[in-house]
Amino acid sequence: MSQWEGILNFLIYLGVALPILGFGLFVFMITTPYKEYGLVAEGADVNDPRKVNAAKAAAHDLGGKVIGLAIVLASAVYHSVNLVDLVIWGVLGTVFQVAVFYLFELVTPFKVVSEIPKGNVSVGIFTSRLSIASGILMAALISY
Repeated sequence: MSQWEGILNFLIYLGVALPILGFGLFVFMITTPYKEYGLVAEGADVNDPRKVNAAKAAAHDLGGKVIGLAIVLASAVYHSVNLVDLVIWGVLGTVFQVAVFYLFELVTPFKVVSEIPKGNVSVGIFTSRLSIASGILMAALISY
């Protein structure tokens, strides 16, 4: 394979993986009752500590989701035999990342979906790490 074919292959896989990542973030944002970007934007109001903390919690939460999804997608790209395979694993990883978030919501004594908008930064950090950990685990599960 020539270098140009490798570059073309890179661009094609990037062109498929980035929309899947965007789809995953979109799914997370429509399934959570709080608006992550809105909370982050409101965090610029430094006169309101609750808004600042809600922004931090949402940023941690959303950042962890991005990293977790990217880890799954990286493994899907690495292990896929073609673009359809990549799409299948990418969508499956997204669905299971959302499922892990809501399973976590069910088993905790607090409600993540209400703690993050209230500014509970520790919950945002914990959910971030959960998303990263589940992304690593799911990435390892993608194999033939």
